[in-house]
Amino acid sequence: MFKDKILLITGGTGSFGNAVLDRFLDSDIKEIRIFSRDEKKQHNMRVAYNDPKIKFYIGDVRDYRSIDQAMFNVNYVFHAAALKQVPSCEFYPIEAVNTNILGTENVLNSAISNNVEKVVCLSTDKAVYPINAMGVSKAMMEKVFVAKSRNSKNTIITGTRYGNVMASRGSVIPHFIDQIKSGKPITVTDPNMTRFMMTLDHAVELVLYAFNNGKSGDIFVQKSPASTIGALANTLKEIYNSDVEIKNIGIRHAEKMHETLLSKEELMLAEDLGEYYRVSADNRDLNYDNYFSKGSDKVELNEYNSHNTHRLSETELKELLAQIDIK
Repeated sequence: MFKDKILLITGGTGSFGNAVLDRFLDSDIKEIRIFSRDEKKQHNMRVAYNDPKIKFYIGDVRDYRSIDQAMFNVNYVFHAAALKQVPSCEFYPIEAVNTNILGTENVLNSAISNNVEKVVCLSTDKAVYPINAMGVSKAMMEKVFVAKSRNSKNTIITGTRYGNVMASRGSVIPHFIDQIKSGKPITVTDPNMTRFMMTLDHAVELVLYAFNNGKSGDIFVQKSPASTIGALANTLKEIYNSDVEIKNIGIRHAEKMHETLLSKEELMLAEDLGEYYRVSADNRDLNYDNYFSKGSDKVELNEYNSHNTHRLSETELKELLAQIDIK
């Protein structure tokens, strides 16, 4: 399906963009466009890959003109550009609005006007029952792409939602490893806190599954295992044969004990596809009476979160860590 096609990745200099390049550069895809505002990371990628299939576009999803120039003749878009760090978004929530919400609208408007065939938007578990600015902005991002999907004509717009991508930039695993290597205590917020665990390869697989199977407005969730933060810290100590102290520092502002991939309300309506869940868009029209008088007769279920999913054993966690590039 990618033969002779052009793929645009917004935020393409991040961990996800690099994983997509590693997957597709040896395929018969015609061109991969990397769109981001970081010229240094683009330069590093240009040198590292040195492949004529990769084209680099400097721009910002906040600027419609810059994304529209990069969208010309594009067939498919993976929209990964976002502000993702919880503390940054807490201190600068309007910046999260401008990038995660309004930036997404710019990407989608440009994709629709350029007759892009398919767009996959990347979201996060923090968008479900959000308690921080990053999660709220991502929840609104999902609302934006679902709303756009209702009138996107020839452009199919779908989304994915996933939890902690292991060893991605800014995630806890590289932070723990740096502490271990420097001989400092591993700072754990709460050892019983749980987080979903998935590799970058799993993240790419989820996006490709949405790409292949999605109808406009669908959100896809991969069934993911989880680990406690305490177990993760202890396992990394064993891998590095370290005796550093594990120091509990308490839950930080805007953090949850457990993350959620599907709310109770979504799980009642979700389609179980084996390894994945599909949450279809509510495609009722603007007849507001439907929102007040028509409901669902399904039995209420529990939410799907990092506490009630499969809990990784120490052996399973070591096997999963062995799949990622940690040094």
